Amino acid sequence: MATSALLLLVAGSATVAGVARRTGLSAPLLLVAAGLAASYLPGVPDYTLDPELVLPLLLPPLLYTSALDSSYRGLRANVRSVALLSFGYVLFSTFAVGLIAHAVIPGLPIPAAFVLGAVVAPPDAVAATAIARKVGLPSKLVTILQGESLANDATAITAYRVALAAAVGEGFSWGSALGEFALAALGGVAVGLVLMVPLQWARTRIRDPLLLNTFSLLVPFAAYAAAEAFHASGVVAVVVVGLYLGHHAHTVDFALRLQEDAVWTMVAFVLESAVFALIGLQLPVVLRALGGYPAGELLLWAALLLGAVIVVRFAWCWPATYLPGLLSARVREREGRPHWTRPLVIAWAGMRGVVSLAVAFSIPHTADGGAAFPDRDLILYLTFVVVIGTLLVQGLTLPALVRALPLPAPDRQREVLVEAQAQNDASAAAQARLDELLADPRNRLPEPLEERLRRALDRRRNAVWERLGAAVHEDTGESADAVYRRLGKEAVAAERAVFVRLRDADRIDDDLLRGLMRRLDFEEALVDHGEE
Repeated sequence: MATSALLLLVAGSATVAGVARRTGLSAPLLLVAAGLAASYLPGVPDYTLDPELVLPLLLPPLLYTSALDSSYRGLRANVRSVALLSFGYVLFSTFAVGLIAHAVIPGLPIPAAFVLGAVVAPPDAVAATAIARKVGLPSKLVTILQGESLANDATAITAYRVALAAAVGEGFSWGSALGEFALAALGGVAVGLVLMVPLQWARTRIRDPLLLNTFSLLVPFAAYAAAEAFHASGVVAVVVVGLYLGHHAHTVDFALRLQEDAVWTMVAFVLESAVFALIGLQLPVVLRALGGYPAGELLLWAALLLGAVIVVRFAWCWPATYLPGLLSARVREREGRPHWTRPLVIAWAGMRGVVSLAVAFSIPHTADGGAAFPDRDLILYLTFVVVIGTLLVQGLTLPALVRALPLPAPDRQREVLVEAQAQNDASAAAQARLDELLADPRNRLPEPLEERLRRALDRRRNAVWERLGAAVHEDTGESADAVYRRLGKEAVAAERAVFVRLRDADRIDDDLLRGLMRRLDFEEALVDHGEE
């Protein structure tokens, strides 16, 4: 039963995500909606989130793929904004939402309210950046949101553990709380720093693609487990390792790098799809546990808490954006005054996700002494409403908000110019190196092959410049670069069809066909990227 349920989840979520990609809809939102609908279909099994599986098995690879794709230099340039969101905002939200929940929900103890505040504090590590990239946010905003999502889970989980200790009767002190935060954050960084260099050393010396992909898949789990073994933050350790390995990805052999990238793209697609579908599938599990709470009060509390989560993020983002400049002349001179759209978009991109639900499900059923944990089922319900509410309300409206705001449009002409100048410098260096090598009699080549090498260099040098002033075909609307790629791929397709016919006619065997097909695949990849 468990195997069939898992296969059903993966196959169903991948199908829905595929539909979203083809139709241009938001995959996270469509998956959540599909999960909600499927949860009431007859025959669909219960999918109860197990925090012992979600946190150590789903969170590390998702964070690792995000860290690999993040810009270390971009994060360093925006470190203050990222830190204020991933640490300052999460702690502020924990206290503010906890106090609001304690005030509006009769009988909810303050320790349990802070547990709820910590659970719903971290924005999702996947949803915000997925939607942000889709709607075309400026790269600076995407970097800030992505950086926030890399570290906020560690802050929230640590805050949750501190609040939980107080709620179950283990006691609370500021000294122990600060000590736990320091151990989690600094310990996670330390473990990441210790692991990243030997992992990179091993990664650059593995030449077998199968071994490299296996090694790569194990890296986030190893970093997470190593940090957790020292009671440090596995999340922080995974992020540190991922940022370092991503920053040095160029040191890996190109063929291995392409295969590794393809593997992680597939893993991220499957996990992200399953995660968002799982969120929607939790509804029956949450509702069954609610018991005798009045429906009207449940709806009122849920609406108030959802509103509080949204408002608290605004209350943090605006001061965090403008106060540093007001307090520091150096910041004002270096950064100027941020446009008002920046805190607005960041505040509205605060969707919650599966980490909040997984942490909520990890709340124990009993406190010290055997008494039931206060309002555990209510906390689960409110967490579910906040997750679904932010994904649907903010996620659905974020694209329209971005389109309506006067955000600075990306300067495509400047981007292409910078790319062209970089390619020109690289091509000049490659040309000098090629001339040096060909001058050596040991590297002598037949003239056609030498000419082919030089043509490839010229093509790479000229392709980007051509995009700056490429004419558009008056009949098809295609640029010359697009026509080149289309014709090149048609020619490769014609070759491929001949090879298949020869195999079907028993003139070549399958082993030879596979070798020819692999060579054509590389040729098509070169054509698709504008090479010869």
